[in-house]
Amino acid sequence: MTRVGIIGASGYTGAELLRLCAQHPEFEVVYATGDSNAGTYAADLYPSLATHYPDMMFESFDPSRADGLDLVFLGLPHEASMALAPQLVGTVGCVVDLSAAYRLKDASLYPTWYGFTHDQPALLADAVYGLPELHRDELKGATLIATPGCHVTAAALVLAPLVRAGVIEPTGIVVNSITGISGAGRGLKQTSLFCSADEDVTAYGLLDHRHTPEIEQEIGAQVLFTPHLAPMNRGILATCYAKPASGADVSTDSLLRTLCGPYASEPFVLVSNASPSTKATLGSNSAHVTARFDERTGTVIAICAIDNLAKGASGGAIQAANVALGLPETAGLAKVGLYP
Repeated sequence: MTRVGIIGASGYTGAELLRLCAQHPEFEVVYATGDSNAGTYAADLYPSLATHYPDMMFESFDPSRADGLDLVFLGLPHEASMALAPQLVGTVGCVVDLSAAYRLKDASLYPTWYGFTHDQPALLADAVYGLPELHRDELKGATLIATPGCHVTAAALVLAPLVRAGVIEPTGIVVNSITGISGAGRGLKQTSLFCSADEDVTAYGLLDHRHTPEIEQEIGAQVLFTPHLAPMNRGILATCYAKPASGADVSTDSLLRTLCGPYASEPFVLVSNASPSTKATLGSNSAHVTARFDERTGTVIAICAIDNLAKGASGGAIQAANVALGLPETAGLAKVGLYP
């Protein structure tokens, strides 16, 4: 068995990690921390976990408890992960960070987009971006993995093949992305209150959302990114707009063929003529993508739906860890969503 620790297990991504690890044939969670909930049983905070973790209690973090583990997930704020990762890399088999502490390869971007200075250039250079569909070879044997942002996963999966194939212009791409409320985390926020979020859709992070440089890094193109908060628990729907590259012969059929090429053998990416739905991906590690070409306006539309807590966070983290550890990539992860 692969001995697993989850540092910061009491938040939504931590709870999702516990759920997915419970169904993983090779993972055994032996250590789970939640400093703000230390001493609380996981089953009391999340009754959905009770049958598999009836006696698990969230602990305070103790570095010695992580020594020698095969795999450690970090579900912490960005700066907390950056402070902790150097203590773990080299003492555990693989560290998978769900924060943004190691996502951006250009350290100079952190003060502008995240408000702190990145002081670990060597570790930042060693970290592997945890999106297997784009970085599978680099992930094999990785000791530090940076799990992508949820919006980034959706946008990158549908846009990267189109940019790389040269069928859309690499400037002026618009990404409008809708997310469920769980994307804001478990902490109490005014925008997450039922009376604030119910029957309301709000755009946020206008012009300066921190996922912008991450999307640009992964697709190799300029984007205008605007996320929207919608009254649903889980899910992301990214609708992207671009202009065809100069000289490119673009049609709906050609766009779908371009997407089908790199994803033909991918276990979790479905390319379809159907319009993607967040409900269709609920609880799964799947991404549903499509594309259209509007001849009237000369615009490419590319759409991707994922579950923000599964493929967009904890599921994607486990998928990347599977690759790094040489395990079957699909182990513990569902391809089929929950419905209704």
